[in-house]
Amino acid sequence: MATLLSLRAQLWPFAFDAFKFANGLILLAILFVPLERLFALRPQKALRDGFLTDTGYYFLSCLLPNRLLALPIAALAFGLQYAGISRWNLAAASLALWMRFALSLLVAEIGFYWGHRWMHESPWLWRFHAIHHSPTSMDWLVNTRAHPVDLLFVRLCGYVPLYVVGLARTGGGGIDWAPVLVALAGSLWGYVIHANLRFRFGWLEHVIATPAFHHWHHNNAGPSHRNQNYAPMWPWVDHLFGTFRLDRANWPAAYGISEPTESGLVGQLLQPFWLVAETAERK
Repeated sequence: MATLLSLRAQLWPFAFDAFKFANGLILLAILFVPLERLFALRPQKALRDGFLTDTGYYFLSCLLPNRLLALPIAALAFGLQYAGISRWNLAAASLALWMRFALSLLVAEIGFYWGHRWMHESPWLWRFHAIHHSPTSMDWLVNTRAHPVDLLFVRLCGYVPLYVVGLARTGGGGIDWAPVLVALAGSLWGYVIHANLRFRFGWLEHVIATPAFHHWHHNNAGPSHRNQNYAPMWPWVDHLFGTFRLDRANWPAAYGISEPTESGLVGQLLQPFWLVAETAERK
């Protein structure tokens, strides 16, 4: 009986999170499905091919990465406390929440940019990131199709600088809302930039990421065409590092990648490891 109660206690938070995220998925669908029907860039079914796979990715990306990130973030926090906190760390940690959030968005954006860019430039990391580029059509739910290794690497690249400079707090108990709000804003905006929407925003497309900006990143015209527009929210970061591209008159003719990709969720999760093993055997 004690074992059953212990198991129930362990499963309940996970089940509660699954229920919570299921409601989140319903709210996202209520928002984006009508928008994509009324303002579609390209006509397509709401229940397109791969819809169920991407729904599986949605729950996986909501439930798994934050739990896996807890250990390295805790180790980083311990290391920073052990090494001593600089005056800059103390000054940053004492800022008002709204200011820490604004600065965190900027700092994390540069980390996310480079994490994303490295996923493209490293052949080993690309095996995992290619899963995200495999869909041949774009809509809001494509945002969720990301391998856990991909998610963990890019998020660490964005979050670690926040702790190093003191914008994310390493102690004190309670919830530190600055990194939480960064994660929430980034996640919500990810659905926007993947959406099948034909909206254009003129000069604002150089300031904030839009579907037009990010769709070119999913362009299926070879690596030289998709290795651009890495920033998740602020295109000026791509301007800064020379990877910005935007066509004011056209959209990509096709999406996806030339490499073969497994069709199901389990196969896609395992495929990068098979490719790594095959490469090691050839060597």
